[in-house]
Parts: sequence; C-alpha cells; structure tokens
Amino acid sequence: MTKYERIDFNNEMLRSFVAIAQHGHLTLAAEELNRTQSALSVHLRKIEAALGTRLFERHARGMTLTTDGERLLPVAHHILSEMKRVGAMFSRPLRGKVSVGIPDHYDDMIFETVLAEFNRAYPEVDLTVRSGCSSGFAADVEAGKLDIAIVSGPVQHSDHILETEATYWVESDTFDQDPAKPLPLAVLDRGCWWSRMPHEALLEQGRDFNVTFRSSSFSNLRCAVRAGLAIGVLPARALQKGMRVADPSRRLPDLPPMTRSLLIAPGAPQEIVQTIATELRESLVKSPAAGPKETRGL
Repeated sequence: MTKYERIDFNNEMLRSFVAIAQHGHLTLAAEELNRTQSALSVHLRKIEAALGTRLFERHARGMTLTTDGERLLPVAHHILSEMKRVGAMFSRPLRGKVSVGIPDHYDDMIFETVLAEFNRAYPEVDLTVRSGCSSGFAADVEAGKLDIAIVSGPVQHSDHILETEATYWVESDTFDQDPAKPLPLAVLDRGCWWSRMPHEALLEQGRDFNVTFRSSSFSNLRCAVRAGLAIGVLPARALQKGMRVADPSRRLPDLPPMTRSLLIAPGAPQEIVQTIATELRESLVKSPAAGPKETRGL
C-alpha cells in the first residue's frame, strides 16, 4: 500500500480546511463552523500530516494558503460538493415551485455552478429564473412574484448579505485615449444606481466626458468595453477576458463598493429557498471576486 492509499481524513477535516482558507483566520473559521479553534487546529495538523506538506503559511494577521494549499482547495470543494450530492440522493427529495431573480452582471459561474447543479440535484423542483436589472426585484419579492432574489446596490437591502464587492473603471486590454480629450464613457441606460454612478463620480471630480455608448444590458456594456469603444464601470465579478482595470494614470475617481443582498419572500417555500441560498453562498466562497491584480490582463 502506498503512502497516499493510507491517507485518512474525513469531511469535517475538509470543512475545517475550506473554512480556514476562506477566512484566513482560525477564529473566524471556528465561529462559522461552531467549533473550537483547537479542534480546527487538530483537523489541519492531521491533513497536513497525511499529505506530508504544509497547507498554510502562518502570519501575524492570519493564515494564507501555500502552493500546495491552493492545489488542494478546489479538490476539497469538489469532494464536499459530491458528498452533499450523494446525501441528497437518499434524503427526502425537495418538491415544489420556486422563482429566482439573478442580476445580469453575474458571470456564467453563477448559472453553471449553482442553478444548473441545483436543477440536477433536485429534479422535482420546478425552477424559474429571471435575469436582469435587480432594481425591481425587491418590489417583486414583496409582491410574491419572486420567491428569492439577489439585489445589488450601494447599501444592503436585507440582513442576508452575500458579499460586498469592489467596483472598477474598466477598459479594453488595448484601450488608448488622448488625455486631452473628454473621456469616452459606456453606461447602462436603465435608471438605476449603476446608470447614475459613473456620471455622478465624474461630475464630482470635474472630469470632461462624453457618453459614447448606452445600453440596458450589462452584456452589451461589456462588449463595448472589450471593443475599446469606451471606459465603463463594472463589479469585479463582471470583468472578463479582454478587459482590465483602468490604468491608474488616468486618475479616475474612486467608486463605492457594491453590496449583494439576498431577499426572500415571506410566503416562499422555505426549505427550497434556504437550499438555494446556501448554494449561492458556497459558490461565492469557491470563486472569490477578482481584484485589480487578478483582472489586469485577463
């Protein structure tokens, strides 16, 4: 029997590893899992001993993954996801109807890893998804037109916060602009916070700009940015290949962060929406939003 055939660690140990990787600190990871720090330390030591490697670097402010830790993290996520799927096969199946609202600035990851997986895992749930501007989702949840929805904006809309995400001025990888000319700007044309924010920030700075592209679609806005037609504003998760965070030499104004809140209708099928909420939170943890270093030159 080889060394790796004798590896012995369980799901609890993997959950501890994932939580520590997420928070970068034993205290926060222990609070999330409702376990003691010493228990998590024991789990981590056992995994490291079984694999014969260090998974974290310890620092004064917390812990960061080593190269081997980064290699293990997606595998741990996959194992935990598969174990959850196996458990769902033999538990009481979810049944019913549910309608979900997802903002259209999310990338494909949300649909592929959450909604598609949910649909496969719970085939007896009639799932309806609406993707688009989230400014009207709160009213639709209150009216019972949506059971659960993600709403984004500069303030939180409920006590259920998914994440707070940075927003960036973004441009094409090959974008070049004469600084003596007004800034070409691509904006959303739908009357929400995303539409107003670029104008207000540039006007407050006293910056000259021309709106050279308008669209009601985040997808079209990204196309305009990638084509080099203009600079636009996007949340970190919406950045894609072919675009980058705008060069600091442009001295563009700072932008406020965006908060994603989860809204659940009082009359929604609670077991179903709580399952979706859990899947959404776990998916965001698995794919943290990229910052300037990660997005530049994607």
